[in-house]
Amino acid sequence: MSTINELKRLRELTAEEVVDFVRNFDGYLLTNNERDVSQSDFKGRILPWTTLKAAPYRDAVGYFAFEISGGATVHVDLMRKQVNPFEKLRLVRKAMPRTLIQTVCRGHNLFGYRPYPENVIRLTVREFARYVDVWRVYDFLNHIPNLKVVGEEVIRAGRILIPSLCFGTGPEHTDDFYLEKVQEIVDMFGKNIILGIKNHSALGSPERIAALVTAIRTSFPDIPIAYHAHNTDGNDLARMVAAIRAGVKIVEVSDHGFGAWYSQAPALSLIQILEDYGYDPRGLNIDAIIRTSEVIRHERRYYARFESPFRGVDPLVRAHKLTGGAVSMAYEQAEQLGLLPRINEIFDELAQVIRELGNIWPVSPGSQILWSTAVSNVLYGRYEQPSDDLKRLLLGGYGPFPFYDPPEWIYQKVLEFRRADGKRWYDVLRTEGGIRKRQEDIEARKAELERELNRPVTEEELVLYLLFPRDTVNFLKFVDQYGKVWLLPPDVWFHRGRFPDGARISFTDDAGKMHCIDIVSTQVFESSVKTSCLVDYHFKTYTVPVDRRVTGRQ
Repeated sequence: MSTINELKRLRELTAEEVVDFVRNFDGYLLTNNERDVSQSDFKGRILPWTTLKAAPYRDAVGYFAFEISGGATVHVDLMRKQVNPFEKLRLVRKAMPRTLIQTVCRGHNLFGYRPYPENVIRLTVREFARYVDVWRVYDFLNHIPNLKVVGEEVIRAGRILIPSLCFGTGPEHTDDFYLEKVQEIVDMFGKNIILGIKNHSALGSPERIAALVTAIRTSFPDIPIAYHAHNTDGNDLARMVAAIRAGVKIVEVSDHGFGAWYSQAPALSLIQILEDYGYDPRGLNIDAIIRTSEVIRHERRYYARFESPFRGVDPLVRAHKLTGGAVSMAYEQAEQLGLLPRINEIFDELAQVIRELGNIWPVSPGSQILWSTAVSNVLYGRYEQPSDDLKRLLLGGYGPFPFYDPPEWIYQKVLEFRRADGKRWYDVLRTEGGIRKRQEDIEARKAELERELNRPVTEEELVLYLLFPRDTVNFLKFVDQYGKVWLLPPDVWFHRGRFPDGARISFTDDAGKMHCIDIVSTQVFESSVKTSCLVDYHFKTYTVPVDRRVTGRQ
């Protein structure tokens, strides 16, 4: 059977058969990571319209998988009213029937920023696993027990598990350390897995990556390896080539017409380099790769306002170690706080905070904790205004520090901050420390959501509510009122200001059916805007409350 036909039928195989296929594949495989491109380069704002427009071409490429879910995008889709995360998965599965669908999950933090109860984790994975074939799972402290519950449910669902090592640099980040972590993973899940290396901050030289891959393959020759990384410093093509030459089977890429700043390096550039090293792009449809970028390159203009104005590679990532999406946001947040002239001071502080807090991995949710601590230290003094998440980190709520504990003076400042009971830090650590295991009263939460919406709810809606209560309620109420707004193309969805009376908005849905909206009238009041329109020739009137300052500019 040809390679192309083998890749087309991966969805028909069991998880064990897919892992075996990867293990024995003679060459390299690519995973297209639109999810990370959207999150790292466009603030998670890529809409289904764009994804579905490119879907037929991506499906024809011969990718191992397509990552479209997970990370921050589940929350952003709800928070920005973009699309139900489950609906997006259904749409992509229908539009890309030959390609495995992939997600990234933060271990017991799931798609959020704090640990969830075990029964919430199990329910969430079961619901998402109905659509997601490949689960790339990591823990930002490389505390392997934090992967256990997610991994168990992924395996139980018959899906493909990629337990991943977060990669970093520094004297503690040795091959021996990572080999111990691989052994923990194998002891927990067995060898019917794909091992992931997550180089989230674009760290290390090609030689360092090759050395780590070689060490893992020498000790665990039967476990195939996947490499995920960012192109923040502009050097990840070299690292990917080194990883593949050392034996990595899967690498993650972007489309050359989209992203490739803080997200993944482009697929076609990698293929062209590897050809000079004698690697045949087996099973890859180059024309489809080119066509994909031709289609979505024109879409990029609709998302321009979500791209960081501070573009370009950032070799300073070697020092501050922020993950791809966090780098672009860092400059903008500093500008909003009036700290842009002091950005190097913040980055220097961040590097020091990372060293003081155990030289851990600055990837979500750790990247948010470390960055906010650095900014707070610059604004208010070192550890003078600690966040609750920093307290949770020091208390071991996310897991133990892997290399060394922070100095006692930091524990004292953070754990004794604004405590009314006068407890000393070591008593707080003794009585409140460690990972808190608990179970959620799911039935009570379901009843709570049904009262909020005044209707029965589905298991999918319940899962989203358990993950992000307030934003899920707001999203579901929005959809109940306005319908499936994901049908709107980005030039309509992101349109600013009013559409003129008499304007016609025409677009097709994912099934190719034409829709039209005719604007009849728009009336601006002191605290609301009333719009009358014909939606597919049905008269509708919507009254939307708005800020008075906004209506004054209409």
